[in-house]
Parts: sequence; C-alpha cells; structure tokens
Amino acid sequence: MSGKTSHREPTGVLQWLFERGEETAGQVFEELFRNRSVTDGVAKTIRRAAQTKGQIDRNMQTLLSLLNLPSRADYHKLLTKIEALQGSILNLNMKLDRLLAASAAKPKIRPKKVPGQESRVPGPESRAPSSESPTSKEPS
Repeated sequence: MSGKTSHREPTGVLQWLFERGEETAGQVFEELFRNRSVTDGVAKTIRRAAQTKGQIDRNMQTLLSLLNLPSRADYHKLLTKIEALQGSILNLNMKLDRLLAASAAKPKIRPKKVPGQESRVPGPESRAPSSESPTSKEPS
C-alpha cells in the first residue's frame, strides 16, 4: 500500500472549511466573530479600505483636473444640462408646430381694393433701382 490515506488532507484553511460543509463553516465564523478583537480587526480593515478608496478618488480627480480631462461628475453635469436643453427644444418644436397649424387653419384676410386707389405696397416694377443692385454697378 502506498502511504496515502483514504481521505485527502486539506491544503489550506478554506479547503478545510469547504470540506467540513456549510454548517461547520457557519459555526467557525460565528465563533470567530464572537471574539471582540476579530470584529474590531474586520471593522478597522473595512474602514481603512473606505478611506483608501476616498483618497484614490481624490487623487484621480486631481490628476484629471491637471490633465484638463473631464471626470465622471463633470460628464454627469453636462449630461444633465444636455437633457434639459433637449427638453426645451422639444417644447419649442411643439409650440412652433401648434403655431404653424393655427396659422395654416386661419383664412387669410386680404384688404378689399377700392377703385381709384393704388395698393399700399408698391410692386417690384414700380420701385426705383437701388444703388446696391447688381445692374447699377459701375465697372472698376
């Protein structure tokens, strides 16, 4: 017979816990967290991790600012402003459509011609040529 036993020896604490099953692992963790120093250590580790994340976020914000690049917060501010502008444009388009529909539905009222009176707005043929028209330019 080789020196092997019928059951494998655990290679680590987690493997040992896994083999013992969920109930045994629950008992072990319960026993660990009853110890005040373990809970204090876990709380301290979580607090330090949160502080480290905050410091990394501040450093990243500073770096982005130095490189003149927008941060995620800057992007979200711009996105909010763009969405507000899109809403305003949509409202203006709706109002313009209503005004156009209302003006198309109204019959146009034309003043009646009185015999012997000329119209108030002279036609293009009765206007004197202006000095800015292309036909009145003098060659240089």
